[in-house]
Amino acid sequence: MNTLDIQGLRITLPGTARPVLDGIDLTVGAGETVALVGESGSGKTLTSRSALRLLPPAAVAEGAVRVDGHDVLTMDAGQLRTLRTGMVAMIFQDPRAAINPLRRIGDFLTESVRLTKTMNRADATARACELLEAVGLDASALQKYPGQVSGGMLQRVMIAAALMGDPALLLADEPTTALDVTTQAEVVALLSRLRERFGTGLLFVTHDLDLAAAISDRVYVMYAGRIAESGPAEALFAHPRHPYTAALLASTPRMEGPQGRLAAIDGQPPDLRQALHGCAFAARCPLATELCEREAPPALPAPGRPEHQAACHHSDQLEGSAVDA
Repeated sequence: MNTLDIQGLRITLPGTARPVLDGIDLTVGAGETVALVGESGSGKTLTSRSALRLLPPAAVAEGAVRVDGHDVLTMDAGQLRTLRTGMVAMIFQDPRAAINPLRRIGDFLTESVRLTKTMNRADATARACELLEAVGLDASALQKYPGQVSGGMLQRVMIAAALMGDPALLLADEPTTALDVTTQAEVVALLSRLRERFGTGLLFVTHDLDLAAAISDRVYVMYAGRIAESGPAEALFAHPRHPYTAALLASTPRMEGPQGRLAAIDGQPPDLRQALHGCAFAARCPLATELCEREAPPALPAPGRPEHQAACHHSDQLEGSAVDA
């Protein structure tokens, strides 16, 4: 059984002409790291937050979002509280925006398990010390305030807090964005080690393709609320089968790359106020034909690679290409 199993997720909001998420299928296995990549506004964060049913006001959700076999979209208030305090945890982009600066780190770490009576104060403190050690800190951090530690240390505290309830699924929403490059690498390595140690499924949301390649087992590429391509990380980055994936890889800056201007994707993502009748990427795609503008392509597997799927009418034209990822 998958830790997270999203099937046909469709979310609509008032005032939009098309769904913000349109038929999302995504899975995360136990102990597996899955990366969700794409441009800002593609729906990555909303997809991850659906596992906690943290949806915008007035949002209408269809489909199924199952965590450990239970559909989050149909849970009552009590079941949802249990899910959020134990089964699923989230690490947000900016740790300083997610923690009360007026309370000590020790109180922040132990609050949830004490309020839910999962642990008493002594057990909660012992668990917090264990997790602080696991993330490379020590018990002295319990007495400090958030303003007394660096951004990198505070993100480690946030990771420890996410693991306090021993979750089956960890959602990481661009957790390294606010950190410097060295600290980013440390946090990514830490998440990999903790995933192996605790057997937690990890959904890693990022716009950094190199980071996704380094940390993930599988990758989903999102565009305009749809999954454009998905598959094992190595195969997807070495042999992209969707023009959008190939364009993202070509626009990634590299030290060893050619001199001159970086490649760019012309145009803009489709406006939510306009309906989509065909492929969402058609207006920006060099391979687009009348068929692309008329019909949305289904996700089809690559020849001989059933786990590598792309929603493109012309994916065969990219088959066999290699991109240095």
